[in-house]
Amino acid sequence: MKLDILAFGAHPDDVELGCGGTLAKEIAAGKKVGIIDLTRGELGTRGTAETRDSEATAASKILGASIRVNLEFADGFFINDRSHQLEIIKILRKYQPDIVLCNAIKDRHIDHGKGSTLVSQACFLSGLLKIDTKFDEDDETWQKPWRPKQVYHYIQWQPIEPDFVVDISEVMPKKLESVMAYKTQFYNPENKGPETPISNKNFTDSVTYRAQDLGRLVGVDFAEGFTVERYPVINSLFDLK
Repeated sequence: MKLDILAFGAHPDDVELGCGGTLAKEIAAGKKVGIIDLTRGELGTRGTAETRDSEATAASKILGASIRVNLEFADGFFINDRSHQLEIIKILRKYQPDIVLCNAIKDRHIDHGKGSTLVSQACFLSGLLKIDTKFDEDDETWQKPWRPKQVYHYIQWQPIEPDFVVDISEVMPKKLESVMAYKTQFYNPENKGPETPISNKNFTDSVTYRAQDLGRLVGVDFAEGFTVERYPVINSLFDLK
């Protein structure tokens, strides 16, 4: 299955928080979108890897993603090396996305910056002819090289200045619904688990007010921001809103 967009996150819930609105909007417009989680979030203070699995499945259904795959890298300890890059290259060559979205270039959680660099470098390597891969070792067919046309980085904990923003006003409720599918992770007065930086009401509220603030700056209700690796190109000044 060829996908239009493939969104990567170091942990289940990264994608929903960082670019869930953008994905929901593109899916509503008929684009085929997939989500790849690098880890199961097994080191998370609240919940378990199993609960995160089920929450990720629920969030995917809310957004309407075509596929969701977990690569089961080690939460907190995966590294940017050949073996990890090859696993991502196999995914890129299988689904052939035109656009890749990945973690923030730097962030509070160490996995976010690592995941960002890992995926970005794998996108480049995936286009090299002399790197041979098979998605399944039982399959005798070698994969063809594939390099996404664009790699964009969403914004997470740190208030990174975006290079462009996407108006998500019409799909903001769906973004919030997908985020709150992670019931073990975010604010819930009935959950008596340990407090974390993302389990309080202030963090949950921030998902709305940060999108609202970006929207305020560009004259819409809600927006998500992204940084780029190379300058976007437009055909006309009138393409810009």
